[in-house]
Amino acid sequence: MRLSAKGKYALAAMEVLARRHSSGTPVTILSIAEQLGISKIYLEQVFSLLKRSGLVSSIKGSQGGYQLTRMPQSITAYDVLSSIELGLTEETQAATGGGVPVLDEALRDTVFTPLDEAIKKVLSSITLEDIITATEKHLKDEQLMYYI
Repeated sequence: MRLSAKGKYALAAMEVLARRHSSGTPVTILSIAEQLGISKIYLEQVFSLLKRSGLVSSIKGSQGGYQLTRMPQSITAYDVLSSIELGLTEETQAATGGGVPVLDEALRDTVFTPLDEAIKKVLSSITLEDIITATEKHLKDEQLMYYI
């Protein structure tokens, strides 16, 4: 499975929001863009999709920005990616263009449906809280440099 840049950016931006969730203060797209090294204009498109799916809310004004609508442990990677990667939730089209319906059904039953279910199961088991924990682990590992 290959994710688009929007999907990757959405996960990264949601991790930033999840880290700041407990503070209760909104986070601006500009600060996320600067922190992640991502185009602000591109992030605005990502946040439009995240907002439409109900994962984030926006607050207008000088103290405004974006916030998660739920706790980080209740938002999964599947929630985020399914709001960005439209192909993730689409049913796989017939492999033969409908010319060999029996083969199409066999492929759907033995390959495509199990693959879709496995992807959904894995992504649904990973929460934003898990991503924060993994990030912190990598930060700690990076700090444990030994010099001889």
